[in-house]
Amino acid sequence: MAYNLLKGKRGIIFGALNEDSIAWKVAQRAFEEGATFTLTNTSVAMRMGDTAKLAETCNTIAIEADATNVEDIENLFKQSIEHLGGNIDFVLHSIGMSPNVRKGRHYSDLDYGYLQKTLDISAVSFHKVLQVARKLDAINRWGSVVALSYVAAQRTFYGYNDMADAKALLESIARSFGYIYGRERNVRINTVSQSPTLTTAGSGVKGMDKLMDFSERMAPLGNATGDECADYCISLFSDLTKKVTMQNLFHDGGFSSMGMSMRALQQYEKGLGCDCDCGSDDSDTEHMYD
Repeated sequence: MAYNLLKGKRGIIFGALNEDSIAWKVAQRAFEEGATFTLTNTSVAMRMGDTAKLAETCNTIAIEADATNVEDIENLFKQSIEHLGGNIDFVLHSIGMSPNVRKGRHYSDLDYGYLQKTLDISAVSFHKVLQVARKLDAINRWGSVVALSYVAAQRTFYGYNDMADAKALLESIARSFGYIYGRERNVRINTVSQSPTLTTAGSGVKGMDKLMDFSERMAPLGNATGDECADYCISLFSDLTKKVTMQNLFHDGGFSSMGMSMRALQQYEKGLGCDCDCGSDDSDTEHMYD
């Protein structure tokens, strides 16, 4: 059901690759709620994904832009303002990628060149977007910027690797820039810490299926889906949340407040002990990380 929550609002949505993308679902909901917006992704992602198809469905355009390149971001904002007929009211940053994860590098043996790329793509790009928007005065007063995060920014999750560092930096940028942009232009900046979601990027995390099962058992309300995350983002873009800023907002069915649930404990009890033939126990570091 649509409520016209974004009627008359203009936005930019980063990261809608395909139907599994949370950004894709946000775009669909924003369109339903009366918003106009542009879509953006890298040239490679535009060729490999279905962003152009989504743009056609939402009666808009897709603009190629590398979010790590300041000139590309400047062009993106200028083109978007021209196409939409005015300044921007909301921005979604849904970008994350780790070459270390893709290459199977262990966290204790990172390639630092890859790490720099992880941080630049997944977090520093957020700062660049905000910095460019501020310098161009591209976002209207009481505008809203949301970036997608994950609880691994605060807690250690096996297999999440250097993406955890990137998400921690992402959340810090939201707080630091949120103060500046809030005081100057009443622009609010938040991050949404979503349940593990099987997006194209998420599927690259080792043990993602098991992580999703674990969090489903732990969270009192179960995992939040991509569609439900889109609904939450829409509320943050709307005028109903005008005084919410500099927050990391957990959208995870209560997972982040849990220690141990009955369902998770029961599953743990079923699986006690090593069921492989390696002859290792829990103190065997090599076994723990295989």
